[in-house]
Amino acid sequence: MRYDGALAVQLDGVAYETFDTSRSTRRPALTTHEGGGLDASARVGVSTSFVSTVSVVVALIVVLCAIGMARIALTAGTVQILQNNETLSSQIKDVRALNNDLQIECSLFSGSDRIGRIATQNLGMERANEVEFISMN
Repeated sequence: MRYDGALAVQLDGVAYETFDTSRSTRRPALTTHEGGGLDASARVGVSTSFVSTVSVVVALIVVLCAIGMARIALTAGTVQILQNNETLSSQIKDVRALNNDLQIECSLFSGSDRIGRIATQNLGMERANEVEFISMN
């Protein structure tokens, strides 16, 4: 004899009892119940509140890292602009000094004494004794 669910079935061909098998429903021979035992809490795994807390912490870390990188980028850009400004300031200072030197040379070269000396010594010119004016009306 064997048991098929809750129904006893005769295996040798002789039926001791007859059951109406059309009305009976087959149930599984073994049922399981979850959540029992001493180690049930260890088998549960990670709680959803812990997972959500870890997710929020990771999101905050990512946001803080992004803000830090943006701040570093802005600082690096500011330093680069300040270095360029310093370079331009030193170039302006050099050009102003050169301009002053050129103005001094221009005033020396355009002096009437120098022009008169070059005209008399190198070109053989002489100063006029009297000045004549011609008026054109």
